[in-house]
Amino acid sequence: MNEEHPKLTTSTTKIVTFERRHIRPIPEDERHGTTRGLFFVWLGINMLPLTVVTGALGPTLFGLSLGWTVLAVVIGNIIGGFGAALHASQGPQLGIPQMLQARGQFGFYGGSLLALIAVIMFLGFFASNLVVAAQSFAAVFTGLSINIGIVVCAVVALVVAIFGYDLVRKAMGVFSVFIGVLVVVALIIVATNPATFVTTAELGFNIAGFFGMLAVGVTWQLAYAPYVSDYSRYMPKEGGARQAFWATYLGLVLGTMLVMTLGAMVGLTTADGDAMSALGTLLGGFAPIVLIGFGAASAVINSANIYSGVMSSLTVLESISKRIRINTNVRIVMTVVYALLALLGAVFGKNDFLLVFKDFVFILLYVLIPWSAINLADYFILRKGHYNVDDMFRRDGGEYGRWDVPGLVSYVIGIVVQIPFMVTGLYTGPLAEPLGFVDVAWVVGFIVPAVVYIVWRRRR
Repeated sequence: MNEEHPKLTTSTTKIVTFERRHIRPIPEDERHGTTRGLFFVWLGINMLPLTVVTGALGPTLFGLSLGWTVLAVVIGNIIGGFGAALHASQGPQLGIPQMLQARGQFGFYGGSLLALIAVIMFLGFFASNLVVAAQSFAAVFTGLSINIGIVVCAVVALVVAIFGYDLVRKAMGVFSVFIGVLVVVALIIVATNPATFVTTAELGFNIAGFFGMLAVGVTWQLAYAPYVSDYSRYMPKEGGARQAFWATYLGLVLGTMLVMTLGAMVGLTTADGDAMSALGTLLGGFAPIVLIGFGAASAVINSANIYSGVMSSLTVLESISKRIRINTNVRIVMTVVYALLALLGAVFGKNDFLLVFKDFVFILLYVLIPWSAINLADYFILRKGHYNVDDMFRRDGGEYGRWDVPGLVSYVIGIVVQIPFMVTGLYTGPLAEPLGFVDVAWVVGFIVPAVVYIVWRRRR
């Protein structure tokens, strides 16, 4: 692949640019991102069946009524979206992928270790989206195998991701408008359908369920923190940070709250955990259009999970050996391998999807929160956005070193202090019961590592 000629040839030359920078800094003369484009990327990324399923967790898993579910969703997304948007504002300043920036807090190899954790996260979300997208198609086309739907959706996302940032951004922009219209129509139909509010479940308010759903909202937004600079790095350096913050924040929060509210209403009638099938029942004759639209949008928008997952994978790969050179061929091979891994995970995990996904979301929260706290504290409080980007690509780490002890120890402390407060199906901490099984682990996991890191850094 000729790296010197990034434009595609023939009739597609003016349509899309082939990715050629990969994990390298984006030069300012190639920063063609716009506030509007970035907003639609993050608005569209949540217009997915998986977001519907997540909104349905309020009634189906936590026993909350519609009102309490929506309130928890709104508060959780507002809080979590703020953190994700702060990470997005780093992209225009540094011009590099989000998880590569972790080398500034954890060292060359330490940052790659954090990037590996992000890779697992991206794989989990990609596989989850494949399952729910396939369920959308299966709800319309009787007899369609879930496995076939998973494969088709994976192939579509793979093709888009191979082209890279430009096609991912443009495809997500188009589909965000398309599926956004369908979501609004679906909301109106479901809200005016009397069958939506006929439920045999005893729903209401319980403090553990409310804070559990609130934590889901926070997690949902912070899960995008390892993505956001992958796209905002294409924004201009001058004035780009503020634009990136608001475009990311408004896109993420508005899109998520809209679709999760739809999911909360669907959850009132979901008995077997198949929210997409329940949505189809409530929509009646309009169901095929919405479900096919959701499935198609999920297949395309899911390309963002591959693209950002591959950015983190390349960050890890580069640290393995100095002989590895990150180029287009390596990125394409990594993209294919990554898609295959997620596809296999979706195929073999589809039967226990809802239970696995719920625990996945909470575990994700526990491991992401300390990284986010340390990154934000370092960027905004200690270094105030001033980093030596060239040193992040040096194998000795330059001024950041190979392994940064304060960053890594603070991160481990951030995970350890959460253990007594954890509330999951896999493990419940000893302090969870005295607190009424209210999950406050994420609050502790954010404050403690940030304070430890700041104090340790300033003393040094």
